[in-house]
Amino acid sequence: MAVNRVPVLKRCRSLGLDPVYLGIDKKSTRQLKRANRKMSEYGLQLREKQKAKFIYGVLEKPFRNYYKKADQKPGQTGENLMIMLETRLDNVIFRMGLARTRKEARQIVDHKHVMVNGKQVNIPSYLVKAGDVIEIKEKCKGSQRYKDILEVTGGRLVPAWLDIDQEALKGEVKALPTREEIDVPVDEMLIVELYSK
Repeated sequence: MAVNRVPVLKRCRSLGLDPVYLGIDKKSTRQLKRANRKMSEYGLQLREKQKAKFIYGVLEKPFRNYYKKADQKPGQTGENLMIMLETRLDNVIFRMGLARTRKEARQIVDHKHVMVNGKQVNIPSYLVKAGDVIEIKEKCKGSQRYKDILEVTGGRLVPAWLDIDQEALKGEVKALPTREEIDVPVDEMLIVELYSK
């Protein structure tokens, strides 16, 4: 499995991202020593794509596949792409506050702690649908790990399209999110321009 080993804060600095979007509350005090060069149009488009890939933890090939699927769906390609990325199982676990970061959410799914509609799912890229009930397995609910996670994520805002019962470590996808409900600082139109060349 390919793993990106670049330090997270360094990557955030280079993409001009706030680490809060990744669930990390650290701040980097270093400043970028970058000459004030004007970025080309291609450079801007590439940076937006890299931002989206980095935030959601998706590699190039799966990201391209998401784009192809989003392009085939009715509606705007950019919006479809963002909705697909947002409804990945690992991202939904993160949004529900059952993990501190998306990487941790991915690990929780990988370790077979998650059930969707009563069935165990261990695929982080599984796309949830409206009406899906997502919960942590019974035998994992009592573990110290989830008590620690809930302490950290207790005050985090859960998006309106999700319904969560934090005591029972269970939640439901009320509806698919709209682009307005996705608070990720990515301009998806630039990604569409990049891929449609």
